[in-house]
Amino acid sequence: MYTQAMDTAPAEERQPLRSADEVQLEARFEARIAEGGFIEAKDWMPEHYRKTLVRQISQHAHSEIVGMLPEGNWVTRAPTLKRKAILLAKIQDEAGHGLYLYAAAETLGTSRDQLLHALHTGKAKYSSIFNYPTLSWADIGVIGWLVDGAAIMNQVPLTRCSYAPYARAMVRICREESFHQRQGFDSLRVMMEEGSDAQRAMVQDAVNRWWWPSLMMFGPPDGESTHGAQSARWGIKRISNDELRQKFVDATFEQAQVLGVSLPDPLLKWNAERGHHDFGPIDWAEFWRVVNGHGPCNRERLAARVNAWEEGAWVREAALAHAQKQARKQAQKQTANALQEAQAA
Repeated sequence: MYTQAMDTAPAEERQPLRSADEVQLEARFEARIAEGGFIEAKDWMPEHYRKTLVRQISQHAHSEIVGMLPEGNWVTRAPTLKRKAILLAKIQDEAGHGLYLYAAAETLGTSRDQLLHALHTGKAKYSSIFNYPTLSWADIGVIGWLVDGAAIMNQVPLTRCSYAPYARAMVRICREESFHQRQGFDSLRVMMEEGSDAQRAMVQDAVNRWWWPSLMMFGPPDGESTHGAQSARWGIKRISNDELRQKFVDATFEQAQVLGVSLPDPLLKWNAERGHHDFGPIDWAEFWRVVNGHGPCNRERLAARVNAWEEGAWVREAALAHAQKQARKQAQKQTANALQEAQAA
């Protein structure tokens, strides 16, 4: 659901010297990118391109899986059976998104075990938005409206990513994310239009807490984005962080007016000269604090994922043993058939 962390990784080490063949292959690669073409898994690609994709896709996958945690906490406390069913369906979608993305990352030559090990050891990042707590049912609606809304703004351009397996995965993911955004907005609309004063206050409180972290989801300012320019040149990232953030603010301002909630930014106003909304400064110190592991729920989220991995070890071992058993049976069957054919001959 979220791709923010692609801009928070350390700089790549110096690339090794290349052979003449590699120089020619890179020239062909660059020409295809310049023409707007797509790169498939079996095509030659620069190592730096591959590493950039592994980092971005895996962090996107991690964000989908970690993103299930704050919502899963509210399944048993959903106010109606309808809302419970919707939330369960959404969480199921997010699990599927994670699987699509891990599969896309595996096409780049890395295993899922390696990807998850990087997450569990803290080497890989996920979107900072999931390190904030969900304090009320309204938070679930706001996550759907703001967080998934920001995710869609980030992800629609990825359907044109130069790496074809990633782009194809994003087509389906974006369709499902649009459902998540609509269900969040609808949940808040019901609370604002049909709820009590206390419920409306609950919605406003949730909006106040999630607004600024949602703006941070687009990553650091363009001038501080470590890999933004290179990713744009390669066609991995089609629109810059600041451009996406501005589009999100413009769209969300109108939606907030429909809902009847105020956005917690006294500097937010329409600028006729720019044709966009101006908005206040973002606390980037908080952003980096959370990204670097010091947010309200960083330890809790990572511990939950590590615990799930360890408790699921027996399932993975059983599945592997079953697969090996089936492979042995198949091999024995093929051997027996070969013997029968040899005897008949």
